[in-house]
Amino acid sequence: MNTLAERVFNKFGELFGTSPALIVRSPGRVNIIGEHLDYNDGFVLPAAIDKAIYVSVSKSADTNIHLYSVDFKEAYEVAVSDIKPTSSWSTYILGVADQLIKGGYPIGGFNLVLDGDIPIGAGLSSSAAVECATVFALNELFELGIDRMEMVRIAQRAEHAFSGVMCGIMDMFASMFGKKNHVIQLDCRNLAYEYKPFVLDGYKIVLLNTNVKHSLSSSAYNERRQQCEQGVAWVKEQHPTVNALRDVTMDMLDKYVEPKDAVVYNRCKYVVEEIQRLLNGCSDLENGDIAGLGNKMYATHEGLSKLYEVSCKEADFLVDAVKSNPAVLGARMMGGGFGGCTINIVKEEAINEMVEILASKYKTATGLELSVYISNIENGTEIIKVG
Repeated sequence: MNTLAERVFNKFGELFGTSPALIVRSPGRVNIIGEHLDYNDGFVLPAAIDKAIYVSVSKSADTNIHLYSVDFKEAYEVAVSDIKPTSSWSTYILGVADQLIKGGYPIGGFNLVLDGDIPIGAGLSSSAAVECATVFALNELFELGIDRMEMVRIAQRAEHAFSGVMCGIMDMFASMFGKKNHVIQLDCRNLAYEYKPFVLDGYKIVLLNTNVKHSLSSSAYNERRQQCEQGVAWVKEQHPTVNALRDVTMDMLDKYVEPKDAVVYNRCKYVVEEIQRLLNGCSDLENGDIAGLGNKMYATHEGLSKLYEVSCKEADFLVDAVKSNPAVLGARMMGGGFGGCTINIVKEEAINEMVEILASKYKTATGLELSVYISNIENGTEIIKVG
């Protein structure tokens, strides 16, 4: 067992006087390319990483849910019949239990200890990892017979209902279905997926956290969705079979959207180009051309910054600062925008020097500290130890 698995194992014994029935690990995720494509029926290219949430669980002797977070040093207890949303970490676990009960799955009381090393607020989907770990563990514990795809849907519904975040399905999907040394080409229209090889020989994924989160993000996100929908509506007037930007060509945008609204045109242009960029990037991966994919990551950032306008000066600074570095194959902002991390593919032996120089420049330019996470591509949700 690794250190985190040992911690949830030992803490479980300390709290409940027995060994857990099982330990489950569920990872955070990165998205290599394909931002803001999910709600446009496009594709995404996520991968599970080696930062994860761990839960140790067993059935409880009563009809209560007993939870403990090692990180927060907090306990929470509630009757299975009285589950409600909370304003803390426990809501992600309770949301899953609530969805299982509503789905008619027979669960009873349980004990659960939670720990992990996914940085909170860095855009690596720690909440999705908690939900996936929980649904996977409870499925095993109570022998519910739920397949992985349905577990993903339960985790997503839990996030919607108890956290109030109307997220897409990518985060849970990547956490549950991740595969070591592979990315997942996920079709957001029908959830068809394919694994693509992602072998970073001598390179690592380096996440540079801007440590800013601009309050604009939720309102701007909704505005971008509406602008994409408006572009589709204008094209649909002439092409009734068009239902999403997935169905739209640049020729259609030039004819039917650009004359009406330059901003809407730019938003749609980014999405249409990014869908094609992702598909071309998958061809790069099949040919073992990581450098080709890296170039497309730079192009994605340019589109997100200039056409979709969801970047920020801090993320732009970090991407611009590595562009001329031959040890960096590609970089872009990752996530919804207005803060969070940039994702970089960096030659392993050059990471320390790059970070040292960049952290100093970043502090001078922005007054902010730079947080750095180095990640490998790992398997999705899995059992670590069965008691």
